[in-house]
Amino acid sequence: MNTGHNGVSVARMVSPEGWVEPGQRPDFEEITVVLSGLLRVESETGSLDVRAGQSVVTAPGEWVRYSSPEPGGAEYVAVCLPAFSPDTVHRD
Repeated sequence: MNTGHNGVSVARMVSPEGWVEPGQRPDFEEITVVLSGLLRVESETGSLDVRAGQSVVTAPGEWVRYSSPEPGGAEYVAVCLPAFSPDTVHRD
């Protein structure tokens, strides 16, 4: 859902087991809060497993790839500053 706000976007995401998003180098900061399951966040320096109740922040211009490798997938909230846009995500 697009709220029309340019400064921030908030999205509830549900990813199935085995899902892998294409790598991206977005122009926005992304704050991700995992509600359930495990979200794997890969960067050029390694990977981080983020579990329910944990969060991670990625910086603008940082290469990142998200996946949900464990059974049951993951549910999380993604907050993007400025707002997410297909033109500013720069997927691989």
